[in-house]
Amino acid sequence: MRKYTPKDDVQKKAYYTDRFHVVPRVPRTEVEGEHFVSVLSTLGDKVKESYIEIGQLVVQIDQTNNFEVIKSLKEECGYRQCTELSAVDYLAKDGEFEIFYQMLNVNEAKRIRVVCRIAEGLAIESIEPLFNSANFAEREMFDMFGIKANNHPFLKRILMPDDWEGHPLLKTYPLHGDEFASWYEVDKIFGKEYRDIIGPENRDPAKVDIKDTKRFSRVGYEVPFGADYSEEEKEIEYSETVLVNYNKKSSKQLDERR
Repeated sequence: MRKYTPKDDVQKKAYYTDRFHVVPRVPRTEVEGEHFVSVLSTLGDKVKESYIEIGQLVVQIDQTNNFEVIKSLKEECGYRQCTELSAVDYLAKDGEFEIFYQMLNVNEAKRIRVVCRIAEGLAIESIEPLFNSANFAEREMFDMFGIKANNHPFLKRILMPDDWEGHPLLKTYPLHGDEFASWYEVDKIFGKEYRDIIGPENRDPAKVDIKDTKRFSRVGYEVPFGADYSEEEKEIEYSETVLVNYNKKSSKQLDERR
């Protein structure tokens, strides 16, 4: 039997413990190569730290210089595609978000990752005037993390409803949603007065219920909507195709192998 250890101070322990596997950091090397060296020379003092990681240049900058740095990469260094931009939640560990921009130079076949840190509640400058692709990406970042982009032409939610509360990609957001999420559909469609009648939304994708609205949660038990159901399993009927008849108990090819 394992020795018992008190767990009263479990919330005061380190953010990472030996209970969790910590993946080793990807190796970082010094910047080399004529192209990347010239890029760092162009950016100058705006770069706080730089290194090579998996064959691409990573530059860390101050969040107030993001627009100027991205503009220089596009106009002076040939990085004319912003393939991705988003954020990572490090609030619990560092009290900050990490925003990254993935840049691509097609002519030189080179990639640069621009990284900056931003405190919770602060806004980042929009790069939509430089890249149209940043329009939806910054809206998604606002929707999922709550990070605002200044001077964005149309900053509103893009995935969640406009009246949604909270930001689903924050690490503090419950995996199955909070109380607001469990009642959202009921309140929106029927009204709060029907909460006691309908009940909260089941947000557990692993739950199997024979009383499912459309009766499709259990293969072989499907019945038409509104019809009576029973626990008696029905024979599953598969569609017949030109190549394979799935309704046959055995195939000719399988019989030949036997």
